[in-house]
Amino acid sequence: MEFKQAKTRTYSLISALLVSTAMVVPMASGAMAANVQAEIAQAIHSFDVSVTTLADGVAEIGAASGWRIAYTVDLPGIEGTRVIRGDMTVPAAMEILLRGTGLSYRETGENALILIDLAAEAGQSGAAIVDPIRVEGVGVKSDLAPAYAGGQVATGGRLGLLGNTDIMDAPVSITSYTSEKIADQQAKTIADVLRNDPSVRAPNAATANLDTYQIRGFGVNLFNTGEVSFNGAYGVAPTYRIQTGFAERIEVVKGPNALLNGMAPTGAVGGAINIVPKRAGEEDLNRVSADYGQGEQAGGNVDFSRRFGENSEFGVRFNGGYHNGDTYLDRQTREASLGALALDYNGQRFRASIDLIDQRENLNAPAREFRIDSGVTMPDAPDGSTNAIQNWEWSDAVDRSGLVKAEYDALDNLTVFGSVGGGRTELDRLFGTPTIKNSAGDYIDTGLSYRRFQTDRWSVNGGVRGDFETAMIDHTATFEATRYEDVLRQGISNAGSNPSSNLYSSGAVAPIAVNAPANKPKTSESQLTGFALADTMALWDDQLLVTLGARHQSVATDNYSSSTGAVTSSYDDSVVTPMAGVVVKPNENVSVYANYIEGLTQGDFAPSGTSNQGEAMSPYVTKQFESGVKLDWGSIGGSVAVFQITKPVGDTNPATNTFSSDGEQRNRGLEINVFGQVTSDIRLLGGVMFLDSEITDSVDPSDLGKRPVGTPEMQINLTGEWDTPFVKGLTLSGTVTHTSEQYVDVANTQDISDWTTLDLGLRYKTNIDNTPITVRAAIQNVTDEKYWSGVNQWRFISLGAPRTALLSVTADF
Repeated sequence: MEFKQAKTRTYSLISALLVSTAMVVPMASGAMAANVQAEIAQAIHSFDVSVTTLADGVAEIGAASGWRIAYTVDLPGIEGTRVIRGDMTVPAAMEILLRGTGLSYRETGENALILIDLAAEAGQSGAAIVDPIRVEGVGVKSDLAPAYAGGQVATGGRLGLLGNTDIMDAPVSITSYTSEKIADQQAKTIADVLRNDPSVRAPNAATANLDTYQIRGFGVNLFNTGEVSFNGAYGVAPTYRIQTGFAERIEVVKGPNALLNGMAPTGAVGGAINIVPKRAGEEDLNRVSADYGQGEQAGGNVDFSRRFGENSEFGVRFNGGYHNGDTYLDRQTREASLGALALDYNGQRFRASIDLIDQRENLNAPAREFRIDSGVTMPDAPDGSTNAIQNWEWSDAVDRSGLVKAEYDALDNLTVFGSVGGGRTELDRLFGTPTIKNSAGDYIDTGLSYRRFQTDRWSVNGGVRGDFETAMIDHTATFEATRYEDVLRQGISNAGSNPSSNLYSSGAVAPIAVNAPANKPKTSESQLTGFALADTMALWDDQLLVTLGARHQSVATDNYSSSTGAVTSSYDDSVVTPMAGVVVKPNENVSVYANYIEGLTQGDFAPSGTSNQGEAMSPYVTKQFESGVKLDWGSIGGSVAVFQITKPVGDTNPATNTFSSDGEQRNRGLEINVFGQVTSDIRLLGGVMFLDSEITDSVDPSDLGKRPVGTPEMQINLTGEWDTPFVKGLTLSGTVTHTSEQYVDVANTQDISDWTTLDLGLRYKTNIDNTPITVRAAIQNVTDEKYWSGVNQWRFISLGAPRTALLSVTADF
């Protein structure tokens, strides 16, 4: 059973067990026993504790470290809030907690201590014992940031080049969703998880064969190469869709981030998504789950981990899953599997890991987003189970990938790191694109074809990170070199005809024969090379943090003729992308930040038929200015941010027929977010984003001032959870999601309406024969709203899902 490392006052009451005998254990005698005890006392743990009572502090230190902490004395009150944050030993944490109280402690054995009154040491019988809460990874050196109060998000995340950073120290906006949130939501893909974020939308249907994202109004494309990094490396995560089984954390950095992560393979600039893989924890794990729902899909998952070695330095964790059955979509069946093996070595100075992933998804009648002809009024959305694709259309995807990563502490303040990894994605599919022809909902499944794709990709990075001090300024400097390559092969065989039907009476259509492509010729290959240097300077006991850095990024692409293999166009250019960030912390609860940072996208080629056909545009440099305030009251946190992002846009001048990159899209936004525990039994997660998006420059005067495609003015996500007092272990939850109107065309003459959905859920945690059991159930789209859910950057329109249910049972043996 997975327990959350939460910062809540309830543990001092719930976890405390009264015992009738003293828990003082005589310390072992002899030099060897003394050395062992000294090593245990000096073990480093990550703490993020903010409490107003000593009892709460005792409970949370025990929860974070796995130590048993007893007390028989009356605990005095404390003034204000005690904050214990950072990596330290348990004795060091206790000294901070007990400062000025007249209390101290005595170690009573391995991982155990008891509080004592310095004025009178006595009365240890009848001690109250705070049982440790199991936290995966306890006792194993880990850079994983602790979970925030409530367990849904983490207190920090990985900022690429800058490494792991506390959210209060980060000069950018970052959210890291935990494995606990993933499990409680019953999320099958990372798109499911990211629907918790008001600044993120996944406009493609969950029943399609791929996911796409929009962050701060800009698209993130998983097609072929993929834009999601795995443990900081591009080219490893599955491309079209990513299952959650191997994810410990799913991190989102909002805004351009070329310095932090390098240029994404297809140039996403709205933000970056990173998957932190699961690792074996200190405790053995044998977890099995079974689930049913989202139609008649049934399946299960296994999660197994062990640590080996004298000091538990070797770890192995395996995650596997299989699902099959009909979905809620008409005519659709889905079969999906996952196998993920994670090996790691965690030594005193050297750390290494190996990740291997095999993910597959086969769909019959895969959902396909709709197109709509120009000038046609958007018809009302049909029932969410409507499928415009026939049962003889299909999609089969296979992803295999791996990553080797290592780091070595060459000195106490100098770490050398590096990784190498890659993967292959193979996708075969037969389907078209339903195109709506009129407001009555008639459509034609245009472009019906049999396509075979294969993407081979690999990436390597290496660098050094060091800490040093100059003139009373603490520095954390990092140098990194990166290289990414991919090769795309595809074969296409087009159908001789295209089926047609109607949105509101979509029925079966006789199969249309399409021959398989004879081969998969190489159509393109790309290379991204980067060198980056950044320095974070800390002044006045970390109350002021200044980050400066720059990355030199080279972009090279060759495109090939599918028939002759000859190079049809080449691209080779480079640019330097800087960053400047500042964080000011006037007190321990408030962090004010600002940044200037750039994103990078390969420039377009002038299309066929233009006067400068084939001319390559310089790389598109996206620029962001952002500022905000982050708040942390220990159990509840939040943030407010304002940003402006400007991105170059390529287009053809209708007067001169010349293609150029003189256009510009400007997105201005306000984000308000909240997370954590309002009370000991109520949790909140979510917020709102207001977005003012506009075409501010265009070679076509008629586009000026128009709103870009798929950029709603407002997005709201808010989830609330309540631990009920009437049934122990029962939690009720509800999620409201709202997206305002979106335009489908640049002329702003076609749009989809705003929509709001409500999801309700529950989970129940209990023990049966000493086996922890968790039952989770949810109903999504309770009101069964019929709606168009979103528009991606290619003007594809997705149909929202109908009311559907999910049920799962998880057991730890």
